[in-house]
Parts: sequence; C-alpha cells; structure tokens
Amino acid sequence: MLKLYYAKASVAIASLVALEEAGADYEAIELDFANRQQRTPEYLGVNPKGRVPALVTDRGIITETPAILVYVAQTHPDAGLAPMDDAYAFAQMQSFNGYMCSTVHVAHAHKMRGRRWADDEAALEAMKKKVPETMAECFSLIETELLRGPWVMGEQFTICDPYLFAVSSWLEADGVDPAGFPAVLDHRNRMRERASVQRALSL
Repeated sequence: MLKLYYAKASVAIASLVALEEAGADYEAIELDFANRQQRTPEYLGVNPKGRVPALVTDRGIITETPAILVYVAQTHPDAGLAPMDDAYAFAQMQSFNGYMCSTVHVAHAHKMRGRRWADDEAALEAMKKKVPETMAECFSLIETELLRGPWVMGEQFTICDPYLFAVSSWLEADGVDPAGFPAVLDHRNRMRERASVQRALSL
C-alpha cells in the first residue's frame, strides 16, 4: 500500500486528490506543521527535505509534487490522468506543473518562508509585501494563457488540475482577489464539487 505524508492546507492536497481520482490504495499520514512534526528525526528519515508531500512506494520514497503526480498517473493508467500516448501533450502537462512548482509556489513561499532566501528583517518584509503582486502576475498568465478550459489541458482532466486547485486555494491568504481571475475561480469551484476533492479535504 502507498503512504502519503501530508499537511492540511499544503500543496500536498494535489497529491491526495490525484490518489483519490486514481482510486489508489493508500494511507494518508498527516503531519502537524504547527508543532514542526516535519522536522522530527522520524520524518526526516522519510524525507530529509523536511517538506510534504512524500509518497512511500514499494520501491522507495518519492518527493516533490510534480514527480508524485506523474507517478500516480503512470501507475494508474486506467484513470486517464495524463496523455500517456501523446509525447507533446505530456510535455505540455509537465510544463504547466513545472511552472506551478518552480515559479508560483515559490512566489507564495516568500510570504512565510522568506528565511530560505534572506535573514535581514527589512528584506523579509519586502518579500512579504511583494507576494500579492507576484501571485497576481502568475495567475494572470494562468488565466489568459495556460488554463485552456474547462480543465487546465482542455477537455481532459489531468494531474494539472489538482495542482492548480491546491495553489489557487491560497489566493485570498496571499492578498489576491480570485474574482479577478474568473476562469481560475470557476475551475476552483468545479474542483470543489468533485468527490475526489471532497474526500481529500475531509481527511
């Protein structure tokens, strides 16, 4: 059985939703970030990065959201979560998830994880103040160029959709009004209606 380590309100919701969509046999193990459970020796033995998600498989442990999402899609092909027979479409899917990982999530992290990049208090405050602007810029690109509709890749629901759902759920807390991005907001609302998302959020 697969084991997914996650924390509430984290990006790990994307992996939980993907596992639910795939009908995977898995166990969800919640970490309490408020008590820094992700930094305990026990969890660092699972994921030395001290972050979530981490997926334990029968061959080893996978970390990083894009890698976990692809693993779920490839090991559960009947769920149709990725265009396996179309190299270009698969690359486009990976391009979107790469952007979410390398740019959008990083922009969000400047709000509360600024000490990854600086120690100066003025610099930390400047990073926090910049988050609404940078997140809005990211979602403007998603709204106008990347979200094809009705799902990220168009007609096919893919592993891009739980990723977008997880990150778009942070907009209000990041000081961004999602009403300015009607396609993204519609996507988020429709995701919340899916049984897989409701099961994931109920954990």
